[in-house]
Amino acid sequence: QMESLKAQEKTLQEAGCEEVYSEVASGVKTARPELLAALKFCREGDILMVTRLDRLGRSTLETLRTLQEIDAKGVRVQALDLNLDTQTPAGRLVISVIASLAQWERDLLVERTQEGLAHARKNGRTGGRPTALSDTQREAARAALDKGMSITQTAATFGVSVSTISRLRRKRRSG
Repeated sequence: QMESLKAQEKTLQEAGCEEVYSEVASGVKTARPELLAALKFCREGDILMVTRLDRLGRSTLETLRTLQEIDAKGVRVQALDLNLDTQTPAGRLVISVIASLAQWERDLLVERTQEGLAHARKNGRTGGRPTALSDTQREAARAALDKGMSITQTAATFGVSVSTISRLRRKRRSG
């Protein structure tokens, strides 16, 4: 990975970049301090150059949001892998097509998820984590609370978290 990063830095320097920002954290991480620093450094009229367009986000939607943020600052983006420049009509067209495809992909994902959940419900399955207490244990825990046992003691007795017993008590009070 470090060799790839060095190669990308060299490519950017050869392309004439004055500042080079390198993100070494995992792409899964939500915090992207170097990307934020690069965006903060950019001023209206600047060009933000990236070796690949996907360096601006971990997903297509995030990349597009970043591109919109950059565009709002009056900064051009050049992606060396696609020879893409957001100042050109072709570059803006490519971004528009990518944005449309990203929205379509997201809509399909939502639709498939809803279909999957409906199918699972139809077959008697519900999502989520299994309950910590059986029906019998819930009744016994409620009885213990009714007899004055504290939430902490009840949780310890049944081997569950305090929040599980607190939820049980709240549900009983609300009906």
